[in-house]
Parts: sequence; C-alpha cells; structure tokens
Amino acid sequence: MAGRVVHFEIPYQDGDRAQQFYKAAFDWQLQSMPGMGYVLVTTGPTGDRGPTEPGFINGGMFSRDVAPSSGPLVVVDVESIDDSLQRIGELGGRTVRGREPVGDMGFAAYAEDSEGNVVGLWETAG
Repeated sequence: MAGRVVHFEIPYQDGDRAQQFYKAAFDWQLQSMPGMGYVLVTTGPTGDRGPTEPGFINGGMFSRDVAPSSGPLVVVDVESIDDSLQRIGELGGRTVRGREPVGDMGFAAYAEDSEGNVVGLWETAG
C-alpha cells in the first residue's frame, strides 16, 4: 500500500564509528554493500521480503557527503515516483534527487517538503 513509511536512512561522517555506535546502542545488524557506499540496517527479524514481524522497519546508512539530507530521513512507499514528485512540486515541495534505480529491487528519489525536510520515495520494481 502506497504512503507507508517503509525505510529510514541515517547519514554518517565516519562509517565505522557510526556502525559501531548503532550496533552497540541498539544491537542492529549492519551489512555493508560493497561498491554502493551503503550499509543495510536490520532492526528486527527479517526474511527475504523484509520484516517478519509487524511494528518495525529496516533502514540504511550512507556517507553524509552523498546524503540528500544532513539528518535522518524517512522513506515512503509510492506507486509512481514520477507522479509523486510532480504532486510534491504542485504542493510547494521540490525534487532533491530524481528517480534512480536501486539494483533490480526498485527505484528511489528524494524530495523536499513544504517545510524544508527531505523525504525519501521508494517505488518497488514491478
């Protein structure tokens, strides 16, 4: 269902330090994605299709140098990134980073809302 928060992202200055912090603070499982500059974050029981229990989401971490926002952000599931970016623009927001493929899983984009907050968008490949 579109409109749900399905993911979070946390930018870091020092990847090793950030991973050590979140592992120790919350016992999150962290998996670096070689060549992508991205760390997958698992916050609870997870299978091939994501969380296996209700009530939590997983996320990711990446360098603040390439992050679309200086702070943590939520990622919202949408049916069409292109349509969502158009609607966001009509409502006073703007595109920060347009639609980009994420492997064969889907597509991501980032938009700024009317208040200056950056929100991620996710469109599952279909």
